Parts: sequence; structure tokens; C-alpha cells
Amino acid sequence: MLSRHLDPVVAIATAPGRGAVGIVRVSGKQLGGFVEALLGQTLKPRHASYLPFKDGQGQPIDHGLALYFPAPHSYTGEDVLELQAHGGPVVLQLLLARCLEVARQHLPALRLAEPGEFTERAFLNDKLDLAQAEAVADLIDASTEAAARSASRSLTGVFSQQVHALRDGMVHLRMLVEATLDFPEEEIDFLEKADARGQLRRLAETLAAVLDRARQGALLREGIKVVLAGQPNVGKSSLLNALAGAELAIVTPIPGTTRDKVSETIQIAGVPLHVIDTAGLRSDEAAADEVERIGIARTWAEIAGADAVLFLHDLTRLGQADYDAGDVDIARRLPAGARLVHVYNKVDAGQEPASEPGVRHLALSAKTGEGLDELRALLLELAGWHAQPEGVFIARERHVQALKRAAAHLDLAGEHASAADQALDLFAEELRLAHNALGEITGQFSADDLLGEIFSRFCIGK
Repeated sequence: MLSRHLDPVVAIATAPGRGAVGIVRVSGKQLGGFVEALLGQTLKPRHASYLPFKDGQGQPIDHGLALYFPAPHSYTGEDVLELQAHGGPVVLQLLLARCLEVARQHLPALRLAEPGEFTERAFLNDKLDLAQAEAVADLIDASTEAAARSASRSLTGVFSQQVHALRDGMVHLRMLVEATLDFPEEEIDFLEKADARGQLRRLAETLAAVLDRARQGALLREGIKVVLAGQPNVGKSSLLNALAGAELAIVTPIPGTTRDKVSETIQIAGVPLHVIDTAGLRSDEAAADEVERIGIARTWAEIAGADAVLFLHDLTRLGQADYDAGDVDIARRLPAGARLVHVYNKVDAGQEPASEPGVRHLALSAKTGEGLDELRALLLELAGWHAQPEGVFIARERHVQALKRAAAHLDLAGEHASAADQALDLFAEELRLAHNALGEITGQFSADDLLGEIFSRFCIGK
């Protein structure tokens, strides 16, 4: 994997389409000769030079700014050249072609960059750790202001610093444990004199706090998938429109209007919620046609993959035998363990639902907006959101899982430390495994296939 990073690379670093400015970026070792051949002059490091970008016949392709960042003072840690021109796709393609043309003589190994390769080189050259590199993509992809600010915190190293502090504490404790293993004849009660249990307890408490913030950061990045389910014409589409504040779904009194899912991402307190309106649920025999039956099958598939399900009921139809039987059938088929809320719609009609012990329910009116604020608060509760965005760093599910594994190993280490025989060798091994799990977050212990998976999801120019 690493051999390909010996080649210099070039790519258009701005998004496709037209814009005021577009950037072509080159990164590699010893680009000085290539830069002079391409631009006809040497560039002062880290200064913007306004000049013509010429083709092979000496005619200007465009006029723009050229910036040269000699290694190691660059984004990738290598020599980097950036050409900032007008942001037309033809102009940028001509500049890219010109770079490759000049490279045939002066930089023959130059090739097009792969997705994420500039940031991958920054990671490999110790300009960023892996969590910071992932934060680059998360900042670009942020769908809410809170997610963007949290990604920026991770990019500046807030998350990494907390992980490093934990790892340093584990290293210190490992050193004490393994030193005791090396000199058993000293007969020193290690666990008492070194306060190993106290150190371990403090590490576990700190890790739990970091894990909690990482869960909040993962929520900001991923959001939760909320499915609106229920019988036809109970107000699912009206509720989607009310939550989104726009007429996204067609609303009519005709049952079965929604034949396929309608999705919209909204944000509540900065947390993205992916709300999915689905086809009304009823038996295959009652479905109007094959299209509706397919829509119903897709609804059940969405429910199976939901983080939370809002089961809508029509207050004006409660007590009707056919309607109540339909609700009972849906409730019976809902997956066990689903985060479920019974939402009673059309409270504006003057009726209230009967309370059921142990059942999470809420009454509202999608028409008037009554109860929507309570629903939004409940959705955040279901998501597990409780932190203030100002204190959260962005995180990914792999970070959360790594922290969980580290916490599990610390728990096992505590069991060995408390055992009558004080199994220090097992204590040391669990600390080592916890240490390695934390190292996966920042990239100290990362398989090549993991790196390939992470950076392949970046855009080409990063």
C-alpha cells in the first residue's frame, strides 16, 4: 500500500461544476524543477504569485495565483503546489492536462490522485492522526451547524488529545504492572503501594466520559433514522410536512395516497433526524393493487432498519372495530425491542388517548402543530442526546466501538486486580488490549484495509 505514496499526485481539488475559483493541487517529493518548468519561474515559498498559466505553445490558459509549499510545511507534509484559477470545469481540466504534460519530462511518475489521497498522505507523514483525518471528511459532509463545529474540534485535535491522555495513563499503569512482574522477589504489594486499583478506577471513569461524548458526536455525524408508520390516512405525511416545515409529501383524504417512502433530513438541536414517511400498512388482501402491496413491503423493510418508530394512530377513528383490529395487527408485527412511540394524531378534534402503563405515547395535531415541540424533545431522548454541542467532538461508530472495547478490557483488568491471587499477568494483558483499542482510533494500530476503507470515502481533491 505504501509504495504508491512515493509517486507524486495531481488532482482538481475543488468540487465539480462552475465557480469563482478552482484549484489544481500537486503533491510529491522535490517538486522544485517541475514547478519552474510548469510556470516558467521559481516561486517564493508560501507566497501567492499572480501569473499566467500557459499551455505548451506559450499561450495563457488562464491567469491566477500559484502557491508553493515546500516540505514539510504543507498539508501533506510533502512539497505541494496549488494553482488557483477561475472555476470553470474546462479551465481546470486544461490545467490538469498541462500538469501531466509537463510531468512527462520533469516529473514522469506524476499520476492522478485517488480519493482522499492528499489527506492520507498527511496522515502517513504525521501531519494529522487518523481521527483528525476523518474529521476533515466529516467537516466537509456536515449536515448541521453543530456537526460542523464538532468536526472542527476533532480536526484541531480535541478528541485525539483525550484519547492520548487515556493511552498515557494506561502506559504508566502497564509500566508499573510489568515492572512488578519482572521483579517478583521484591515482595512489594504492588496493588496497594502503587494504588493500581485507584489508577484503574480513574482511567475507567475518564474513559466512560470520553465514550459518552463520542456517542454524542456520532449522533451529530450520523443522526437517527425515524420511520413514520401506521394505517393509511392517519396523518403520517402531514406529520412529516409539519416536522420539516414544508409540503414534502402529498396529503389527501384518500387512503393509500403515499405509495412509496418519502424521506427528509431535519435537525433538532443540531442532531440530524432522517424522517421517513411510508405507505400505510394494511393486509395484502385490503391493498388496492400490486403497487400498494410493494409499498407496504417496503414500509416493513424500513421499520426493520429504523432507530425509532413513530406508530401513528387516528384519534377520530379509535373505537371503530376494523380500525382497532388493524392497529392490533400492526403492533403485533412490529420488531421486538424497537424504540417505539405511539403518536395519537388529530388531538385538535377534541379527543384524548387513553393512557397505557409502560407504553410511551404522545398526543399531537399535525394540522395545528400542538404537541410538536414535545415530540421533538422525545425524539432527542430516544436518540440518547443530552450534551451541549459546544462540548462535543465529532466521532464515528468505529470510534465508539473501539472505546467500548477498551472499557470492556479495563473492566476485566479490574476483575484480575481484585482477584485473591492478584493475577498480574492477566491484568497486564487486559491493559495492553485496552491500549491497543485506543490506538485504533488515532491510527497507531491500523490495518491497511481499514485505511483504504476510510480514505476511499473522501472526495478526490482531499
